This record gives sequence, C-alpha cells and structure tokens, in this order.
Amino acid sequence: MGNYRELQSAVRAEKIKLWLGWASGNGIMAIIASATRSIAIVSVITQVLLVVVFLLLTFTVFRMTGALNRKVDAARAEVLGDV
Repeated sequence: MGNYRELQSAVRAEKIKLWLGWASGNGIMAIIASATRSIAIVSVITQVLLVVVFLLLTFTVFRMTGALNRKVDAARAEVLGDV
C-alpha cells in the first residue's frame, strides 16, 4: 500500500509541474507577442507562433497527464487485486 501512495504522490507532483510548465510557456509566448505588437510582420509571425505553441503545449500536457493517470490506475488495480 505504501508503494501505491508514494506513486500517487509522485504523479500528483508531476502533474503540478506539467501544468505549471504549460502556464509558464504560454505566459512567455504571450509576453513575446505583446512585446512585438508594434512591429508589423514580426507581430504576425509571433501571433502565429503563439497559437502553434499553445496548441502543442496543450496537446502534450494532456497526453502526459493521461499517461500518468494510466500509470496510477494500473498501480491501483495491482494493489486492489484487479489485475
């Protein structure tokens, strides 16, 4: 039971790190996009990059969160004897 609890705590901490990284990445891109707002062509490029980076970060964080959830579900099934 202790192993499952440790795994669950580690996964929870990892999820927090993932979502903080997601928020930080999007925040940095928003700052860059607003800093280049007054430069015509660079502004368009950074806005497109903002959308692309947002989509990639969101896709990645949901995939990684799903993988962590599957890992915890497998450990829970093992502990409960549902294997």
